[in-house]
Amino acid sequence: MTLWKGRISTEMAEAVATFTVSLPFDQALAPDDLAGSRAHVKGLGKIGILTDGEVAHLLDTLALVEEEFATGAFVFAPGDEDIHTAVERRVTELAGDAVGAKLHTGRSRNDQVATDLRLWCRRSLVGVASEIMALQDALAQRAREAADVYLPGYTHMQRAQPVLLAHHLLAHGWALARDVDRLLVTVDRLNISPLGAGALAGSSLPLDPDFVAAELGFHGHFENSLDAVADRDFVAEALFDIALLGVHLSRMGEELVLWSTEEFGFCTFDDAYATGSSMLPQKKNPDVAELARGKAGRFIGHLTGLLVTLKGLPLSYNRDLQEDKEPLIDAVSQITLALRALSGLFATVEFHHDRMQAAADGSAAAAVDLAEYLVEKGVPFRKAHSLVAGLVRDSIERHVTLSELVQAHPDLGDEGAKLLEPGVAVSRRTTPGGAGSAAVSEQLERFSRRLGVDRTRLGVLAGEEQPNLASS
Repeated sequence: MTLWKGRISTEMAEAVATFTVSLPFDQALAPDDLAGSRAHVKGLGKIGILTDGEVAHLLDTLALVEEEFATGAFVFAPGDEDIHTAVERRVTELAGDAVGAKLHTGRSRNDQVATDLRLWCRRSLVGVASEIMALQDALAQRAREAADVYLPGYTHMQRAQPVLLAHHLLAHGWALARDVDRLLVTVDRLNISPLGAGALAGSSLPLDPDFVAAELGFHGHFENSLDAVADRDFVAEALFDIALLGVHLSRMGEELVLWSTEEFGFCTFDDAYATGSSMLPQKKNPDVAELARGKAGRFIGHLTGLLVTLKGLPLSYNRDLQEDKEPLIDAVSQITLALRALSGLFATVEFHHDRMQAAADGSAAAAVDLAEYLVEKGVPFRKAHSLVAGLVRDSIERHVTLSELVQAHPDLGDEGAKLLEPGVAVSRRTTPGGAGSAAVSEQLERFSRRLGVDRTRLGVLAGEEQPNLASS
């Protein structure tokens, strides 16, 4: 079934049909297409284009089609080019030509797909944000359990200063909080209805865009019909949000890959979140962490591809815009799988506290504490830095422990040597947001409050869509 047979007299070439079909991926929009159609039918009834009886008949028919999708009974026909064609074809079959053929009155597939995609993004991005928060919960729980366990903090992948394990885990939690915020802001910004824009210029019919916008839970309707059907900023924003989230998950995956090696030995994965080797019997591989790292390239590619597609498009709708859905739907699907797998991995991973702390107890890790000790005694920091750096160099070159050299130095002595004892350096991190026990305890409380605030924001956005997309 094509929607333009009055203008085009010949059948579409098979090669064209195969090339242009979008049904394999846009059928994911079925709940949203049905929701948009219900609102559109009510809007047509409100302005008198449809009688009350026709509205009721079409709404009942749309409910039947919805049930067919829900139960798996819906059968796509060979001529169904996209989800819009499939739904309209089935509604017309069930309701009859006299009523079913009125479903598309005052509407174009241009404003229809833009509406469907915004509805899909709204519910899907809220779902992604919810999955992020599940991972944040797992990180927060492991941070609480870690108590005063510490490990080396790294810069340039070289041991720098000891930090609490809880502090390290929460660093990822705060990055994820920014991801949640970005997604929720994107949802709020895209929550505008394009329905009523038509193909590009609106309609001569007395449509009421505010009415259908309210029916669908949108904040309002479009300001410019050309922009309404051409705009895919919200898709690009969603893909950016997911790409950056993917980068954050990649960093987490990279650390887990390193930490689980025998060389680091900081953690061991639960068997349920690890794999073996088809050849090497001894292997236990960090595939979840590696895939979390690897998927980032896919997400970045989706974003780049869409931006390149959009960059040369004149107003208003162009068929190029069909290329927005595959990367978006794939990105949401893949990031959801990654978040769920990482949530389970972090909830079950075994951290080897003794190995972590032994790695952090090298005396050189407290070198900056020696410099700051001298600063407290009035020595300029640059001079203190040079003095301690010289002691570290002497320790390495002369094969003498740094503690011995510190103890023998007249400006440091026994008090300075105490700073090099295991666990002391991390306890001295007292500044707000720092890696010491008191600061991390306060940070955990702030993080828990942030989770509560974001969960409320998430609930509000999820609640806005429920009355109109309950079937999705």
